[in-house]
Amino acid sequence: MPAEKFDDIYRDLKSKVEDETYPAGTMLPSEAQLTKIYRCSRNTVRRALAMLAERGYTQSIHGKGVQVIYEPVTRATFTVGNIESFAESARRNGIPVKTAILKFTTITIDEKAAARTGFPVGSECFYIQRLRRLDGTPVILDINVFLKSEMPALSEEIAEGSIYKYLEEDLKMQITTSNRQITAEKATPADSRYLELHDLDFVAVVTGRTYNSKGIQFEWTQSRHRPDYFVFYDTARRKPV
Repeated sequence: MPAEKFDDIYRDLKSKVEDETYPAGTMLPSEAQLTKIYRCSRNTVRRALAMLAERGYTQSIHGKGVQVIYEPVTRATFTVGNIESFAESARRNGIPVKTAILKFTTITIDEKAAARTGFPVGSECFYIQRLRRLDGTPVILDINVFLKSEMPALSEEIAEGSIYKYLEEDLKMQITTSNRQITAEKATPADSRYLELHDLDFVAVVTGRTYNSKGIQFEWTQSRHRPDYFVFYDTARRKPV
């Protein structure tokens, strides 16, 4: 079964839940109905529904079906549990976005950088600093390190848009796993300057290492967020005792 089929169904259902075609508290069409809508097997539908449940959009109710439990929030949210690009998050929140490249260069990883990023000493990497604006407001200072051997043609033009879109659509890379850490840190002079923090003296920091389907770490990222603008949303599930 092609992976893209159930993934396409998942993305379409996810979009319909987020735009409230299927609002919170309602039931999704039955598996039988979904197989007709998407012209696929029941197993394909089940895999798509499993992805929705894993990401906190739905829950199965015995004897009834699949209920929508996702509720839109009034502030822009960036999900911690999913691997989602800035452009995808902004699109989901329906907010105009703009990215400014502050720095784009090539570096060689030394011992200090290796300890911080997880890349081997001697690795050639792209080092990128980007300022993200939502609806005109500077909200994220992104520091990205990308392994050059996995994307040798990466450019500033690509970085101004969506690097993940380039990796997945042009290079056909499968992005699989991201390990992340969230901290609150004292704002640096760069944070205060670029994020226009004014009287705020700290930022929310999300640091992560991301891997592709070959098991290669291709990215280290530190996203420094204005604390007054974002809600980080995740879904937790309690395992049966």
